[in-house]
Amino acid sequence: MHLVLASASPRRRALLAALGAQFEVCPADVDETPRAGETPLETQQRITREKARRAQCAVPLDEHAIIIACDTTVLLDGIMLNKPTTPDEARAMLRALRGRAHQVQSTLVVRQGEQETLDVVVSTVTMRAYGEDEIERYIASGDPFDKAGGYAVQHALFRPVAHIRGCPLNVVGLPLCFLRARLPFLADPAPLCAQLFGAPCPAHLGDPNHVVSGEVRIPLDALP
Repeated sequence: MHLVLASASPRRRALLAALGAQFEVCPADVDETPRAGETPLETQQRITREKARRAQCAVPLDEHAIIIACDTTVLLDGIMLNKPTTPDEARAMLRALRGRAHQVQSTLVVRQGEQETLDVVVSTVTMRAYGEDEIERYIASGDPFDKAGGYAVQHALFRPVAHIRGCPLNVVGLPLCFLRARLPFLADPAPLCAQLFGAPCPAHLGDPNHVVSGEVRIPLDALP
């Protein structure tokens, strides 16, 4: 089975590898600028479909290759927060998110030949009331600048998230339970979810409103 991850994200790579899956990383060069008149969801679905269709591998892909593409964004009051490019942008995003709930929305595309499926996964994230000094230390670490919304739930020192309602792995960057529903040959991700967050997987509980702590128990680079 030729499995391809059309993403350069180290977080998605780590999550998929933690399932024991063998896959090739083939990022796609896609312009992620929203088009005039698009909603955030329309922008995200277009970008993710393009990633799946334009995955660049060293060897051309055949029709049997299974391509996984995912795009994750942060929505605050319905407005998309992209990756900050300056400290001021990161500071403004983190202040806006502080102590409030927002949505983390992923579009997941699985493509094989001309067959394509698309799922939209939404988790609600409530941030803790972190201080200004914590914001400044986090910005100085450089971590916000490749993260939608300017933060990572798994950051070991900042730990910005109070709790998550819905799929927690979606917030990290790849909703594995939803991916496995499309690709049942993958290993069950429930033990991984419990290992990372110290709680049962909401999808396995059959309760999309199940709440887990925002504390990640182990760093992603410690995954097997």
